[in-house]
Amino acid sequence: MPDSPDEQAVWLQHAFDEHRRELHVHCYRLAGNVADADDLVQETFLRAWRARDRFEGRASARTWFYRIATNVFLDSRKAAGHRTIPHGDPFEWSTELGPYPDALLADDPQTGLAARETVELALIAALMYLPPRQRAAFVLREVYGWTPQEIAAALDTAVAAVNSLLQRARHTLRRRAPSDPQDWRRPQLTSEDEEILRRYANAKDPETFRALLAEDVRITMPPEPPVVGIDAAAEFLGRPLDWRTFPTSANGRPALINYLRRPGSPHYEALVVDVLRIENGKIVESNAFIGARHLAAFSMPATLEP
Repeated sequence: MPDSPDEQAVWLQHAFDEHRRELHVHCYRLAGNVADADDLVQETFLRAWRARDRFEGRASARTWFYRIATNVFLDSRKAAGHRTIPHGDPFEWSTELGPYPDALLADDPQTGLAARETVELALIAALMYLPPRQRAAFVLREVYGWTPQEIAAALDTAVAAVNSLLQRARHTLRRRAPSDPQDWRRPQLTSEDEEILRRYANAKDPETFRALLAEDVRITMPPEPPVVGIDAAAEFLGRPLDWRTFPTSANGRPALINYLRRPGSPHYEALVVDVLRIENGKIVESNAFIGARHLAAFSMPATLEP
């Protein structure tokens, strides 16, 4: 660590820029949505700036940033007050969840690592079942491979307390998350996925949607109730509304950005991001994330002109 204040500032900015993207992914894993991850990363830099003269170099800058970011997350949850742990499927319950645009990693010089390590949306949803400290301990241990001793130092607690947090987190996630850690990674988008997404984006009527859907298809859109089954889903998707859509991808899955123009409105308004799960050539699930903030994560504007 440099000695002079000016050298410290240059060092900190360079080190933070080097790790910014992976820190953003880490904060997304903890918070479950991009808007909160943005805020956590910003606060992480501010805290690192204030503490820059106390960094002694015993740990790597990367570990130091992760420790700060994790505590920023925990403090944000304390400030937010008590939040109810979901019962049932978080995709139906949690309005905190949001998609992670694949494009955020596209230009990252470390993309080869970060893109592979971006976790599957199903695990992000499962983490919502965990209280914040369990969530932080689990992510640091199971995703990054930190030792209980390192986690204890990061959380300023005893190793025995960390082991207890991990035990409880694993017990909960055993019933909720994909069992194989390989399934936590970002899926690979296939050409078939892209073709089905193109057809989905162009579909206008119930019958066209019906051809793309599995019999037991499920559409989630908290806080609204889910739509289940091919008949109900086809009718729901085929309503005569004035949409503008933009195909994209998120969490390694095909996704659709949607703007709605309501009767009498001069603009199309940012409304929802649909993230699809496709199996055997059919859409088996669509997780709809409602709200302009989710579209903003894709660098999309709040409104569009006709």
